[in-house]
Amino acid sequence: MNSDDRLRQRASRLLSQVATRSDRLINEGLAEADARKWHYAVLASLQDFGPASQAALSKRTGIYRSDMVGVLNELAQRQLVERAPDPDDQRRNVITISTAGRRQLRRLDKVLDALHDELLAPLDAAERAQLVRLLTRLLDHPDSQGS
Repeated sequence: MNSDDRLRQRASRLLSQVATRSDRLINEGLAEADARKWHYAVLASLQDFGPASQAALSKRTGIYRSDMVGVLNELAQRQLVERAPDPDDQRRNVITISTAGRRQLRRLDKVLDALHDELLAPLDAAERAQLVRLLTRLLDHPDSQGS
């Protein structure tokens, strides 16, 4: 077995290479749509799970709390989210997706669908679904929760 074969047998290396390719493709594609993947993550979280505090959004999306403020400032400036004082705790804000934010999310869903089609072109629909199930299983495994 030569070294090239050995490297192509390591799931960790393959996952890393695919992740690098995916990040580049998604970042470039979203940039063309004047968005970033963090914008998408916040809008999707608000749409799927409802209004939330900055801390809850940080936990839901995996975006560091220190970075979340900047992301929310960008989204608020574009009128894609709304901030309102939390009625239960006036020291924090509750973030809600706006009507414009829902429109932008639908637009970004279409952009990401096309980018995923490009990324996953070698796989048929059943293989794509299987890949998502397997990756989800890896991420949901208790030993990977600290990562």
